[in-house]
Amino acid sequence: MIRLDAISKAFGEKLVLDKVSAEIPRGKIFTIIGPSGQGKTTLLRLINLLDTPTRGMIYFDGKSLHEQSQDVTALRRRMGMVFQTPIAFKDTVFANIAVGLRYRGIARDEIEKRVYQKLDEIGLSGYENRKAGTLSGGEMQRVSLARVMVTEPDLLLLDEPTANLDPLSTSKIEELIRYYNRKQGTTVIMSSHDLFQGQRMADMIAVMMGGRFIQTDETVKVFSEPCSADVARFIGIQNVLSGHVTGREDGMMRVDLGGVTVLAMNTLPDDRVIVAIRPEDITLYNEPDGKMSARNVISGTITGIRPYGIISHVMVACGQIVLAVQVTWQAVRDMSLTPGQEVILSFKAPSVHVMPDDESSSGQF
Repeated sequence: MIRLDAISKAFGEKLVLDKVSAEIPRGKIFTIIGPSGQGKTTLLRLINLLDTPTRGMIYFDGKSLHEQSQDVTALRRRMGMVFQTPIAFKDTVFANIAVGLRYRGIARDEIEKRVYQKLDEIGLSGYENRKAGTLSGGEMQRVSLARVMVTEPDLLLLDEPTANLDPLSTSKIEELIRYYNRKQGTTVIMSSHDLFQGQRMADMIAVMMGGRFIQTDETVKVFSEPCSADVARFIGIQNVLSGHVTGREDGMMRVDLGGVTVLAMNTLPDDRVIVAIRPEDITLYNEPDGKMSARNVISGTITGIRPYGIISHVMVACGQIVLAVQVTWQAVRDMSLTPGQEVILSFKAPSVHVMPDDESSSGQF
């Protein structure tokens, strides 16, 4: 539905977007993640025709958005945008949802039918005569979403739609987004700083850094096979380490991480590499276990334990590196894990993700 062709955007001498390209299929949820200030909102505004690119072209159903012959009003009526901060007109909830229909000249009976249907969908039946300014942030964001979706757009643009909401309100908004995407076939492009939301919601993810899409792929692949150390760190992989390849055989490589050698399923030709190992892919033992079948078994010393709700990250010094291992709080207690304790770590070769080591992404997180 949407094709971005080398989109760049500058404000004065500041380049915010730098040759962004992507193809976004119809009917999918495409989520843009990345640190703050990387250009996510600017890109959504360009697609929504609220601004124009400095260079490059945006295509909607194969046609450029910026051709002079385009009917801009007709194009904008095929899309709708919900912003991070809910926008409320000083009127009733009904009037807030109905405003787009009235601009389109829809008949009164049809407006009432559609608005009451949307009130039911967003769980606010009976709120039609409430003043919008009296709603909570989560309720107002639902109204903002209904105001867009009542016009039945082909494309829904969402700019950090749950950034300021509590978990229950976030869950409701996510449920509504999935409903409109799955049931009505609405294509969704959304930005989010919430990595877990990206994993829950997206069919495809683009990681934006420095005004560029560093990696664009199916959600599972982005989170399991990051293309660089920067992406690996951003998506939450704690064990990101520089290494030197010391040998290759049978589709595997040996990587020295600084006194510790690990085996990885990879045939990357580089000698200097970055290795990423998820804490949840490492198993921790108090003592050797005859059932261990993983190719990587190393010993180390606990240097600290960091609680994260019902799980903990046990930090283990192995040679010159420190690895984070994810265990439950119950396991910490049952195994009597304490700093200074000698332990054994085990992880499989396929769980060692190897990437090229470039100048901008070397080192350890």
